[in-house]
Amino acid sequence: MNRNARWVWVVASVAVTGAALVLAFVLSLTSPTEGFYERNFIWLFWLNVAIGGVLLLVIAVAMVQLVLRQRRGKFGTRLLTKLAGIFALVGLLPGLVIYTVSYQFVSRSIEIWFDVKVATALDAGLALNKNTLETLATELDTKTLQAAERLGEERAPVTPLALERLREQLDVRDLALLGANGQVLISAGGGADAMAPERPGADALRKARAQRVASQIEGLDEELLSGNTGHGARVRALAQVRNTEISLRPGEERFLLAVQPVPRQLAADALAVQTAYSEYQQRALARNALRRMYIGTLTLALVLSVFGAVLLAALLGNQLVRPLLVLADGVRQVAAGDLSSKRVFASRDELGGLTRSFADMTAQLADAREAVQRGVAQLEGARTRLQTILDNLTAGVVVFDREGRIDTVNPGATRILRLPLSVYRGRRLDDVPELGEFAQRVWQRFELHATSPEAGERDHWQEAFELHPGARDTQLLLVRGASLPDVDPQAAAERQPPPEGGPAPAGGRAAPGARLMVFDDITEVVSAQRSAAWSEVARRLAHEIKNPLTPIQLSAERLQHKLQPKLEGSDEALLVRSVATIVNQVQSMKQLVNEFRDYARLPAAQLMPLDLNALVSEVLALYGEPLEQGRLQAQLADGLPPILGDASQLRQVVHNLVQNALDAVADRPAGQVRVVSSAALGESGELRAVRLTVIDNGPGFADNVLQRAFEPYITTKSKGTGLGLAVVKKIADEHRATVRIANLRDAGNGGAAEGAVRGARVSLSFSSFASAPGPAAADG
Repeated sequence: MNRNARWVWVVASVAVTGAALVLAFVLSLTSPTEGFYERNFIWLFWLNVAIGGVLLLVIAVAMVQLVLRQRRGKFGTRLLTKLAGIFALVGLLPGLVIYTVSYQFVSRSIEIWFDVKVATALDAGLALNKNTLETLATELDTKTLQAAERLGEERAPVTPLALERLREQLDVRDLALLGANGQVLISAGGGADAMAPERPGADALRKARAQRVASQIEGLDEELLSGNTGHGARVRALAQVRNTEISLRPGEERFLLAVQPVPRQLAADALAVQTAYSEYQQRALARNALRRMYIGTLTLALVLSVFGAVLLAALLGNQLVRPLLVLADGVRQVAAGDLSSKRVFASRDELGGLTRSFADMTAQLADAREAVQRGVAQLEGARTRLQTILDNLTAGVVVFDREGRIDTVNPGATRILRLPLSVYRGRRLDDVPELGEFAQRVWQRFELHATSPEAGERDHWQEAFELHPGARDTQLLLVRGASLPDVDPQAAAERQPPPEGGPAPAGGRAAPGARLMVFDDITEVVSAQRSAAWSEVARRLAHEIKNPLTPIQLSAERLQHKLQPKLEGSDEALLVRSVATIVNQVQSMKQLVNEFRDYARLPAAQLMPLDLNALVSEVLALYGEPLEQGRLQAQLADGLPPILGDASQLRQVVHNLVQNALDAVADRPAGQVRVVSSAALGESGELRAVRLTVIDNGPGFADNVLQRAFEPYITTKSKGTGLGLAVVKKIADEHRATVRIANLRDAGNGGAAEGAVRGARVSLSFSSFASAPGPAAADG
């Protein structure tokens, strides 16, 4: 049971209790028995007043709550007030009608109670009872007087037996012969356990002497009807006895007392008539007060009923308006966008069903919105994933709008082109420095694809472009272009061909839609392809050339062994020189073939934990003379973590790099080579890589060599095979390391141009560690 229902029951109980007390109060005024109600009249009255006060207080509290709700602007207050007023009016009007009718009824009823006929009837009843009792007393007087005269005529003394016979003749209950002062001389009773008659009073004796007989009715004001107390209602007759035959002494006189009981029913009727007559007289005197009392009681009942009706109206109106308030509150929340679970009014009527239907509808709307939000979230997630993919995509992506302006640029485009393209968002690609010629070629390719696409180019085109041709930083870009569908209906309509006979768009054709350009730097890919091709060539050459070299050498040495004893002088010398030349060239060819074989068949790296500083120191120990001369220096950072590497392959890498650097500075008196190991740290100080750098102050690399330095047979040495850096690159790839090569230059004039080359730098960065890296020295 909810709080409002409990309030309804409490108020109903108070109202019923008040009505019951009012009825009890009314019964106290109308009950024929003056018992409990009249004894508790005062507290019944004040208890009714207290209940009326409680109801009035509750109504006042309810009104204050309504006023507060109205001031706070709480939804539904006006509707609740209106319903409470309607219910209160429905309860008040019938109550007023009933009160008016009851008021008239009570007033007229009281007047009827005190009508002349009622008073006359009560007087006649009282007179009738009085006459009946007086008749009974007169008859007893006559019989008693006759009996007294009879006793006075007798000569013999009065005996109890004679008195008993006289009592029976008179048919009375008690008969006694009294003395002059009223003492009982002889008595005859109606039974064996009968008591002597009561002594008459002096007034009765005087009346009997004066009138010879006197009677009196006694016992009507006692509790006669119970039969347990007193002698009951009775008639007492006292007659003077005169003895005519026997002279008495002076002052001596006798009286005869007869007691006759009044019939019980007659006594009860007489007592009832007398009581009714007394009450009638009392209430006739308090007629106006009685009318005010009844009307006051009726008014109190009306007030209690009205208060109860008003309070019940407020509570029942609240009960009725609650589902409407729940529904309205839910509608307001839905209008505000809140589609959470709504309250349901727990009832089985139509209003409860309406709230349940509304809650179900809200749940469906919430599910629909959740589905839409999931769709939007998925769309946003897809967009975020797409943006993440674009941000992490190694290829460059540029989206142009319908006007050819840069709309979207991913970091890959900035990295590949080495220009801050995001700064030029909203501008054309032609406005980007150093990309004017490239932009023109791209736009020409877009136009060519739009007007006359080549075979197999239906939705996109693909072409390789050389960026900065002839420069040292020449890049080879593989570019793919496509036109994007227009999502703007107006823009799509503009792209539709004009109707037949209609005006053509400005420029003679529809405006182009958005365009997409995806490109990638394939310089290293082409270089890797060349390296792979050279590896295959080297493998085949090593196989085809090495096989005949040994027979050639053996044949030449056998000829020398067979012919040398047979020749003398210049012929022998010529033979020795010729065989030596053949053997030396065969050895050179074998060395070249072995280098081809090593490059083509480089074994897989066996990665094991190793100390890079210890390995570098071990290799540098082989270069004793340059170390002693100071031309070779080592700067190895302390605390570097162990890396994962193949010791034999990394020795070859360090050896190739150090040897190439020493060869580059061999012709320079102040030539110097530095081998540096350091730690590359991230922005937050975490260790990213362990870096090995070889720096020299030689002539550096030519621009045409710098872009292809890691390709086989690219060298600046007159006697080199061009496989040293190529092997370094392959070993670095096996170790998932990054190798970089660059020229060191002096600063230009004001930074506007690059200065002269003052050396070269080759760095190798290892990011695979044997254990979790700890603190390390920063890269200086």
